[in-house]
Amino acid sequence: MTTPENLTGPTHASAATDATDPTTDAPSARRTVDIDRTGPSTYLARNARGGELRVSATGDADFTPVELLLVALGACSAVDVDTVTARRVEPDRFTVRVEGDKVRLNGGNMLTDLVVSFDVRFPEGPEGDAARDVLPRALRISHERSCTVSRTVEAGTPVAMRLVEPS
Repeated sequence: MTTPENLTGPTHASAATDATDPTTDAPSARRTVDIDRTGPSTYLARNARGGELRVSATGDADFTPVELLLVALGACSAVDVDTVTARRVEPDRFTVRVEGDKVRLNGGNMLTDLVVSFDVRFPEGPEGDAARDVLPRALRISHERSCTVSRTVEAGTPVAMRLVEPS
């Protein structure tokens, strides 16, 4: 049971009231991942489809939570842009780099100056020309409308932290 003493931020109901998926006008779908501790500063994240991802803050090869935020930001737009351009032709190269500065600001840690850079190359010819022509628009639409991650980061959204009491 969650009580006001162990809750920060809005409840789900207040945060998602009347929210709809803008691409379908359907009620928004809740997304969930579960994260279990597997060792000191090491975790295993799982999604509902069975995917697993190791997360660590120990300096090993696993991704840190901050790196995963960068991955989410870049991958979200990459999927959007690739979906549009690959309809014309398969790219010869499709690389996305996401950078940001981790700073201490107003007493807490955060990322600033986030930049998502696309290095995309298409073959010569009419199909490659068509993909190159649509690329700037696809990137703009991803940024302005379809990439949930970048839109959420830019708009900001309250984050609730809750303690689950033992049952």
